[in-house]
Amino acid sequence: MALSLHQAMEAFKPRLPLGVGFSGGADSTALLLACAAKWSGQVVALHVHHGLQAAADGFEAHCRKLCAHLNIPLRVVHVDARSVSGQSPEDAARRSRYAAFKQLATDGLELGSIALAQHADDQVETLLLALSRGSGLPGLSAMPATWQRDGLIFYRPLLQVNGLALRDYLRERQQIWLEDPTNTDVQFTRNRIRAHVLPALEASFASFRDTFARSAAHAAEAQSLLQELAEADLATLTSASNACASDAYISIQALQQLSRLRQTNVLRHWLVVCHGTQASAAQMHELLDQVSACTTRGHRLHIKVGAGYVERQDSHLRWYNEQL
Repeated sequence: MALSLHQAMEAFKPRLPLGVGFSGGADSTALLLACAAKWSGQVVALHVHHGLQAAADGFEAHCRKLCAHLNIPLRVVHVDARSVSGQSPEDAARRSRYAAFKQLATDGLELGSIALAQHADDQVETLLLALSRGSGLPGLSAMPATWQRDGLIFYRPLLQVNGLALRDYLRERQQIWLEDPTNTDVQFTRNRIRAHVLPALEASFASFRDTFARSAAHAAEAQSLLQELAEADLATLTSASNACASDAYISIQALQQLSRLRQTNVLRHWLVVCHGTQASAAQMHELLDQVSACTTRGHRLHIKVGAGYVERQDSHLRWYNEQL
């Protein structure tokens, strides 16, 4: 069920002091104002200057002016958010933001948690992007309301609030905001969804934000169960007390005792959690076929998986990256 900003803020119980990701756009401006009103003196605005467009300097200047006017402390971090080959601009910008937040947390800024301003429309866009890419449960789970990363607690308190409600909140207070000029550039898939798909959904399924959110929540629950199973299976596949230790290898024989679906689940977990990489569907299919064929001592296994390689060493599997 959609919430008003007031209802969302009533339910929001972060650890204080609170950092608020602040771009100068409508969504983050509404969140910053609401948080500063509720926890006066315990909120810090966090602005990440991505350096990707000419308007970036103007956004920073706007954020500095507004925070000075409202007497809200502001911290600014400049990052290089350019994408590398094979990486989407959105992913590069996201990784740069998290790196900036980590830098702030380790650079004398003591924060209890950080709030980000993604809202209900952003959640729908994320789910539709995942569907368009054929994503599995992690992608279909969309964006979590709270999570931990780099020792920091993050919140998205506005995931049940419509974007229009945030703009109405700002208009009622006669508060200006800046529009990112790239938001109307339909070369980006997310912008095409916002401009064309969401209005069509609104016309055909008035409650689509709520129903999509429920589907994402169901996917997240299923993913949590798969994660628990993967953790239990991984513990049985290695004799090391820490399954991610440098000397911890996967027992091929023990892996072969699992169904192919459980092999997929535990290997994906092992790659992501222990090695910070992901296998494509084709790579995982080939890896499982090779594992199944490991019935003789002389069978070699050495294939590209994610950012490195999985190879057989005697009766075990190991993943490695030559550059690490």
